[in-house]
Amino acid sequence: MDRGRAAVRPRLASLRVRRDPLTRQFKPPDEATIRRVLEAVDADALDEAAGAWVSAQVNAARARTRASPRRRAALAVDGKAVRGTRHASESGQAVHLMAVLDHQACAVLGQIDVDGKTNEISRFRPLLANLDLTGCVITADALHTQRDHAEFLVHEKKAHYIFIVKKNQPGLHAQLRNLPWRQIPVLARQRDRGHGREESRTLKAVTVTAGLAFPHAAQAICITRRTRPLASRKWRTVTVYAITSLTVTQASASQLAEWIRGHWKIENQLHWIRDVTYSEDASQVRTRNGPRVMATLRNLVIAILKMAGAASIAATCRHHARDAARTLTTLGLTPP
Repeated sequence: MDRGRAAVRPRLASLRVRRDPLTRQFKPPDEATIRRVLEAVDADALDEAAGAWVSAQVNAARARTRASPRRRAALAVDGKAVRGTRHASESGQAVHLMAVLDHQACAVLGQIDVDGKTNEISRFRPLLANLDLTGCVITADALHTQRDHAEFLVHEKKAHYIFIVKKNQPGLHAQLRNLPWRQIPVLARQRDRGHGREESRTLKAVTVTAGLAFPHAAQAICITRRTRPLASRKWRTVTVYAITSLTVTQASASQLAEWIRGHWKIENQLHWIRDVTYSEDASQVRTRNGPRVMATLRNLVIAILKMAGAASIAATCRHHARDAARTLTTLGLTPP
C-alpha cells in the first residue's frame, strides 16, 4: 500500500472528507471545487489572519534566539504582478499585489492588492497600518521615497526608513549627488563571487545637518557597486543614493549595508520562488479572489518552510511530496 495514502487517510477522516458511497474510499474535493472555494474566500481576511500568525511566529522566534534586544527588525516593502492573470482581465492588466517581508525570517507579514484604479504608493500606508513597527527599519525602492511615507513611518508608526533615491525625486537626487562624496571615506565593504559573476560594494554615509529636502532624513548614503562576469575583465560600475532616518549612533555603516542589500530578499527569496518553484505566472487560477488567495497560500508555505530551516524551497517541497506525513511533522502535528 502506498505509504503516503495510508498516512493521509486518518487525517482525511478527521477533516470530515466524505467517502465515496460505492468504493467506500475517501474522496477529497476535486480541483474544480477547490478552485471555486478559493475564488470565494475573503482575501483581505485571509491575508490578515496569515500575516498575524506569521508575525506571532517570527516574534516568538526572535525572542528565543536573538542575542541583543537592541537588534532592529528590518522589513522590506515591494510589489509584484501575477502576470498570468492579465488574460482574464477586461483591461488586460494583471493582478498586482504588494507585500511586506521580514528580512531575517524571509516571511511575509502582510499583503494587499493594488487595483488598476490606484498604485503602490497609495497602498503603502494600508499595508503597514495594522503592524507594530516600533523601532523597525522599513526598506523600500525609489517608488516609495515619498514624504508622506516618511512622516507616516516616523510619526505614526515610530519606525525608521531606508529609501533609495532616484530621478523620480529630481531635487533630492541632485542634492545627494552633489554632496562631496570624494572627501568622505568608505565605511563598509562587501565582496561576493558566484552565479557567474564577481561583485564588490562600498558604502559611504554622512550625517545631514541641514538643507536636505526630505522629512526626518538623518544620513545620506552612497552605494557603489562594481560587477563583472567571471569570463570578462570588464567591470560595470553603478552608483546608487539612499537616505535614512537612522542617525550614526542608531545604525553602523555595516548595518546600513546589510539592510540595503537585505531589501532584495523580497525579490530573490519570495517573488523568484513564487515564479520559479510554484510557477505562479503560469497558474490557471485567474478570476475573482483566486489569484490573491493562492499568492497568500504560497507566501504562507514559504514562511513555514523558511522558519523550519529549509535551505531550498524546491528541494523541501520534493521531500514533503514523497511522504505526506512529513507535512504534518513540519506543521507541528503528530502524524497518524
